Amino acid sequence: MATVSEWVAGARPRTLPNSIVPVAVGAGVAVGAGGAVWWKALLAAGVALALQVGVNYANDYSDGIRGTDTEERVGPVRLTAARLAAPQRVLAAAWVCFAVAAVLGLVLAVTTAWWLVLVGAVAIVAAWFYTGGRRPYGYRALGELSVFVFFGLVAVVGTVFVQLEAVPWQGWVAAVPVGLLSCSVLVINNVRDLDTDAQTGKHTLAVRLGDTGARRLYAGCVAGAFAGGLVTAAASWWAALVLLALPAAVPPVRRVLTGQQGRDLVAGLGETGRLQLVFGALFTAGLALGALG
Repeated sequence: MATVSEWVAGARPRTLPNSIVPVAVGAGVAVGAGGAVWWKALLAAGVALALQVGVNYANDYSDGIRGTDTEERVGPVRLTAARLAAPQRVLAAAWVCFAVAAVLGLVLAVTTAWWLVLVGAVAIVAAWFYTGGRRPYGYRALGELSVFVFFGLVAVVGTVFVQLEAVPWQGWVAAVPVGLLSCSVLVINNVRDLDTDAQTGKHTLAVRLGDTGARRLYAGCVAGAFAGGLVTAAASWWAALVLLALPAAVPPVRRVLTGQQGRDLVAGLGETGRLQLVFGALFTAGLALGALG
């Protein structure tokens, strides 16, 4: 039986900025537009967190029963592969999280627009088939695209919409750097696992690009995030606050571009999460202060 701490580790806390930052940035856009609805922003955060933890448990289950994950694999705790929890319990945990996301999302849909139910359903389906089903798209180099769409565009724009019931151009533009930083988390994770993924037939984008190409992709995602953040400075110079996050980008980018492997990239994953949080806090503040001009 897995302990509480092992279940927490299996939820992969280092990936949670992927769900927190998009909602915070979306709330920042709403504040800047003068229309923040905080209870809706909190519900959106609950949806995002439940989906993130759900997809992490779903990946643990699907990769574990396929044999993609092994006990020797470097990285976070794998509940299924390490036989810390029965596969069906991990699967049940994933679907409990998806159910929580569905209930919270339904409240947002009822109070905003019913078509949001469809968006939520697509998000849950995408979360499951990332590594689940017979032909998981995460094994076909489509993981980064999915992350950009759901943890960038959908999460940021959706958070803005449920509060304003409209999306100003800043909301669409702000979704781009957020999505790119979320992609950087997946890229560094897949660079770390590149060799084992290739051996087990998991053809991630990192496997397709090769070690050098994947490392360059990581650096490009980080650089693109800063460039995208600065575009919103056209509406308010406060958005330039994101430049203060540059020092946080140096350690993980250096790790990746200097060819570090294994556990060094585990540390880089944590650094990337911290970069997300720092960038997200500064970007949220800059967007919110946009109301001041």
